[in-house]
Amino acid sequence: MKKIIIPVALIAMVTASCAGDNQLKKASETITPAELREYTRILSADSMMGRKPFTPGETITINYLAGELERTGFAPAFGDSWFQEVPMVEINTTVQSPVLITAAGRKLEFSVPDDIALKSPSMKEYVELVNIPMVFCGFGIVAPEYGWNDFSVVDVRGKCAVVLVNDPGLYTGDSALFKGRTMTYYGRWRYKYEEAARQGATAILIIHETVGAGYDFSIPRKSSILPGLYQEPAAGDPEPCPVTGWLSAGAASELFGAMGHDVEKLRGEACVRGFAGFEMGASISLRLTNTHRRNSSMNVAGILRGTTRPEEAIVISAHWDHFGIGEKENGDSIYNGAVDNSTSMAWALEIGEAFSSMKKRPQRSVILFFPTAEEQGLIGSSWFVANPPVKQENLIACFNNDLLLPIGRMKDVMVTGYGQSELDDLLADAARKQDRYILPDPNPESGMYFRSDHFPFARAGVPALFARGNCDSREYGREWAAEQENDFIRNRYHKPADNYYPEMNFDGIAEDARAILDVAFTLVTSDVRPGWKPGSEFANIK
Repeated sequence: MKKIIIPVALIAMVTASCAGDNQLKKASETITPAELREYTRILSADSMMGRKPFTPGETITINYLAGELERTGFAPAFGDSWFQEVPMVEINTTVQSPVLITAAGRKLEFSVPDDIALKSPSMKEYVELVNIPMVFCGFGIVAPEYGWNDFSVVDVRGKCAVVLVNDPGLYTGDSALFKGRTMTYYGRWRYKYEEAARQGATAILIIHETVGAGYDFSIPRKSSILPGLYQEPAAGDPEPCPVTGWLSAGAASELFGAMGHDVEKLRGEACVRGFAGFEMGASISLRLTNTHRRNSSMNVAGILRGTTRPEEAIVISAHWDHFGIGEKENGDSIYNGAVDNSTSMAWALEIGEAFSSMKKRPQRSVILFFPTAEEQGLIGSSWFVANPPVKQENLIACFNNDLLLPIGRMKDVMVTGYGQSELDDLLADAARKQDRYILPDPNPESGMYFRSDHFPFARAGVPALFARGNCDSREYGREWAAEQENDFIRNRYHKPADNYYPEMNFDGIAEDARAILDVAFTLVTSDVRPGWKPGSEFANIK
């Protein structure tokens, strides 16, 4: 009889793999719908006062999170502190209504904020524009890699730039133009504001369109009447555009119609490479007042230090902030933010607790991170990435979540930003174990990859994953799931109605947490370092 000799190294590998699988299985079992429910209920309770930075609600929220991190077995991530100060300035902008625009000899009045939603990131107390010329600049994009420059034949210095939302690929159906339906960073409002400032504009107005923006006009309208939070400018920082905002579709139609133009026709023309922007023959006058309040809001983070490579870390993140107390709607003025973003904080805490339950600690460190000021432009996560508790080059990956809908188990794992990194492939393996499939975001035109706290990590070259079950209910199917999401977006997103309800079903979020735990476990118990995929705009950063 012939003996089969199995190498000792192989036996060790198999034994270690089995032990690892067993440890992962036991850790996964600590993630429960009941605990997810309780975290969500607490974090979205009225006692949290809407979790707005610079308010008592912040203090209550961050202390609760720090207490849970400590209870779970994490250590403070920032030396001996759970908190990282993020210097910010709160600017409360009051705009005199109506805003006056003279177009083709006609005087038009636009109501603030119903027709035109304005903010000012300026440190000036007063900003007044008197008959400032308006310039139509297509999509307001300068993108050399796409051979695109909407400012090539126009000068907006000291003027008001008027631009379209999103980027040209969305409206043409041409997958070779930018990224087709998938929004690039050039389509985001933040980029357009930044580019207008670089071009020397005094003001910028984005023409709202629901598909291209990813939300209806009520979102920028509501944002404009709340105080804005901005990162405290440092010496040498470029000056922002003094006046920024949005024109409603109706207001834009009235404005361009007064000059004999049709907005839809102009949008089509602006999608053609080489489109020439033009002076509109219109001027805008407005007056606004800014009051400023400097303060620091807090990021919250804990760390579970690795055994052999503690200097390397993965990050699990979910923003803690929301809108506090604001305009009453149906008798309710507290913006509790149950889905945005208590469910995701619960998701992160459960993953952290699963790691902490492991008898054999991972080789790499695990950071549980709750950023501030996501709603105001990813300020907290941007600060963290620039000032991380480990060296930036030792951040292995970020797993972030936002807007986790508690509507039960899903067949899909929807990946926002699918195709960016090798994390997709690791997630596909985890999904298969749950009898689920990977679904690229079916609405890539909304630009969600640029709208939550994984984006600052990606922009710094750290592979980042934003994934959750969303579109294909195991029990009720795709159409029902779409109805649930649409109902949330229409009736509760960024509204006081985003409350915790006992009817919420957390079974699917528990599965999502276990899937991400699986991927994260692979990274912290091995020397695997995920990379960017060819074609990703982040591939050449590191």
